[in-house]
Amino acid sequence: MECEVVRFQNAKDKWIAFVGLKEGRPYEIFTGLQDDEEGIVLPKTVTQGKIIKVVDEYGSKRYDFQFTNKRGFKTTVEGLSHKFDKEYWNYAKLISGVLRYGMPIDQVIKLVSGLQLDSESINTWKVGVERALKKYIPDGTQIHEQACPQCGQKTLVYQEGCLTCKSCGYSRCG
Repeated sequence: MECEVVRFQNAKDKWIAFVGLKEGRPYEIFTGLQDDEEGIVLPKTVTQGKIIKVVDEYGSKRYDFQFTNKRGFKTTVEGLSHKFDKEYWNYAKLISGVLRYGMPIDQVIKLVSGLQLDSESINTWKVGVERALKKYIPDGTQIHEQACPQCGQKTLVYQEGCLTCKSCGYSRCG
């Protein structure tokens, strides 16, 4: 499956998300801390690749990420599911399930932002997931329930991942 890599930083933590795309639309997401010791380390130039589902001889499944390096060679990072914190992995599986069944991206983001989570690190993760998915909201998607903080009109739309007011021009990204 085609995949885009999205990197983001919240506080001091560096995060990475792998967004699996089906027909150009997010279908699944894998995300967690970018970690030099146990996690994922990729060249900064890597922004796309493939998610590969692997089933071993015992029937166990894992997901790998494969990209083509600057010299044209394929490089595979094995076991995305084992590289990230189990809690992040489980939430990502839940979000991926919602994406697979076609919930509009703006509603997926609303669902994620409404999660009531206890630890600060999981809340940081949640903000990153929202950020990673916002770029996939189709331009012109209207947010009916939210008024513009500048003019008060309910004319907010997404434009290139940013909220923009069609009435006064107000814009907020991220």
